[in-house]
Amino acid sequence: MTRTSLDATSDFYSASRMTRLFRFGLAASERIWPALAVRAAYRLFGTPLPPKWINRRRQWPADWSIEQWPFENASVTLYAPTSSAPDRVVLLLHGWGGHAGQMLALADTLRRQGLLPVIVEMPAHGRSDGATSNLPQFARALEYVAARLKQQGYALHGVVAHSLAANASAYAASRGLDIGRLVLIAPPASPLEYTRLFARVFGLRETTRAAMQRRIEAREGVLMPQFEPHAVGARISLPTLVVHDRQDSINLFADGVAYSQAIDGARLVATEGLGHRRILKDEAVLREVAAFMA
Repeated sequence: MTRTSLDATSDFYSASRMTRLFRFGLAASERIWPALAVRAAYRLFGTPLPPKWINRRRQWPADWSIEQWPFENASVTLYAPTSSAPDRVVLLLHGWGGHAGQMLALADTLRRQGLLPVIVEMPAHGRSDGATSNLPQFARALEYVAARLKQQGYALHGVVAHSLAANASAYAASRGLDIGRLVLIAPPASPLEYTRLFARVFGLRETTRAAMQRRIEAREGVLMPQFEPHAVGARISLPTLVVHDRQDSINLFADGVAYSQAIDGARLVATEGLGHRRILKDEAVLREVAAFMA
């Protein structure tokens, strides 16, 4: 039986007593104090899980530098090898609840191609400051890092992004992000649908979900449908590679297909049996991405 995104997300949240308690509390708040339920749902929706401190102390190779840049009310953390040529930079971005270490295998492969991989750890993830984040902030963080690196004289050869960061990268590319190539690995097609999934997992009423969505959109100044493939695809003119596994239970294979069809000239690489995260370590995938970036 094929597991759905709802199955995978439900299992993840249900495994914790604390998150089951959150579900009970949200349900009670909806009945007693609906406005509090909206605020609580908004906070929980923006909190990456698992907690970032789990990956904060990860050991890194000695020939890598780690630098933290202040960003908005948090920070971003940049990881870069000290021995690579600085003329062709490729930014590597992890997904929601992820961390920089997930992109290390790809970074090593790109280094062997003579590229300079720079892994960006997003706000509220890993070593970066912040307790909450969201998709629009991911996009702004990418634009900020790219602008600062260009100001420092680096040439941005491309971006490789996983999961939610792929969604953010496509949006940034549609807004004129000045890069040479774009790789989207296991992108989610619809942040709006994810709010519905979130509401089902936590048993939220549609009125609470809709109010949470309006709160996010008002605070971030962007509507969720603006991130969907049909909204961004026509404005992306970069050479684009989409890599997605047919058995991905977090972001469905159809999501990757939607991006490949919406972006003119995009190429889709379909994998089998790698799921959502092992795709980042598969040798064939790493070679495919490196060849596209070379």
